[in-house]
Amino acid sequence: MAINFNTDSVFNLKPIDTDSVRNEVQGLLIQGEQVMYAFQTVRDQLVFTNMRIIAIDVQGITGKRKSFATMPYSKVQYFEIQTPGFMELFPDSELFIMFSSGFTAKFEFKGKVDIGSIGRLISSYCLR
Repeated sequence: MAINFNTDSVFNLKPIDTDSVRNEVQGLLIQGEQVMYAFQTVRDQLVFTNMRIIAIDVQGITGKRKSFATMPYSKVQYFEIQTPGFMELFPDSELFIMFSSGFTAKFEFKGKVDIGSIGRLISSYCLR
């Protein structure tokens, strides 16, 4: 399933090195924008910058064709985070976002992810 901002979705995301996506999104970034976090499903990627979320939908058999969708934090109306429980076997966390367009996204993060820092990043723009 592709990551996009058109349908309600749930994604299992694993953290990846931010340097591995920098070249992918470099042409989209504006002055002062920086990649903060990067995650990947089987093929698709989700990038959190200091200003927005960028979804990279890898298409086709070769994966050379890609679709990029962005949603600025200024369009976030509401978000919720769920931290992993104490001593859980699988330390997964979740992020639920409701955008002003009415779209909602639920992201499931696999493994050790500092979901609180992602929440603070989004808050720094939503609460202005």
